[in-house]
Amino acid sequence: QEVLVWSLVSPPSHGVGPVPIRSVCPGNIHPSAVPLPLHTTPHLCIPGFKVAVISRDNSRLEKLRGFVSPSTRDNLTTLVGNVGSEEGAEVVKQTLLKSVGKVTDIVSSLGFSWWQGGPPHTQTLKELHWVIETLLFSTFVSWKVFFPLVRDDPNCTYTFITGGAGEKLLMPGTGFLTVGAASTLAFCQVLREEYPEVPCKLNQVKINTGVAPPERMAPGYLNHLDLGEAVATLVERKSSSHTVFPVNCPADLKHVILEGNL
Repeated sequence: QEVLVWSLVSPPSHGVGPVPIRSVCPGNIHPSAVPLPLHTTPHLCIPGFKVAVISRDNSRLEKLRGFVSPSTRDNLTTLVGNVGSEEGAEVVKQTLLKSVGKVTDIVSSLGFSWWQGGPPHTQTLKELHWVIETLLFSTFVSWKVFFPLVRDDPNCTYTFITGGAGEKLLMPGTGFLTVGAASTLAFCQVLREEYPEVPCKLNQVKINTGVAPPERMAPGYLNHLDLGEAVATLVERKSSSHTVFPVNCPADLKHVILEGNL
């Protein structure tokens, strides 16, 4: 059976506590840098796939385990670990390999769902460093540690989940989010161009709208379960590589990912 690693890590502690990832964000979800809801993961817990999900926060993993149906729960492995640090990522990798064996597919969805700390002149270097660490450094470290597991196999995939916040200022006070998200987009571009012939299917899903559960939907937003199904389909299909799949609205989930129309 194939083993897919869904790397969904919450940001490091900051202020009163970690910034919530999308699945527990208290309001509607804004277009952002990277994270997918934990609740998208069950679409990957299907016959033929075993899924390992990594997070710093065990409470979020408990929420996920409660969301997965009993019939597919045996296909899910959850691991507490910090893939944002080199030491932590190595520890998690070794634990993962001992637990599940060969890894065939990796989905990288790292960071936080929103930041609106104020205009740049009101911020500190420490705050900017934290944003970059959360959005870029964790993406780089996890890629460096886990990519070798799938790099040389044409039947394996590595998929980045990113967002459109790096292309424009979403609203006043969100500038550092734009800076951090843009750095992640640039890193993904660098990988596509630095490794043009790598056998592994290297792709990016760029979400340019909000993602929310049904009770928090707004016009143009993506249902989190529909998004999870689309990502699962992309991973399972393995027909594209070095491709950016932009998702601007719900219809794009079908046209861009499910049907492969760019």
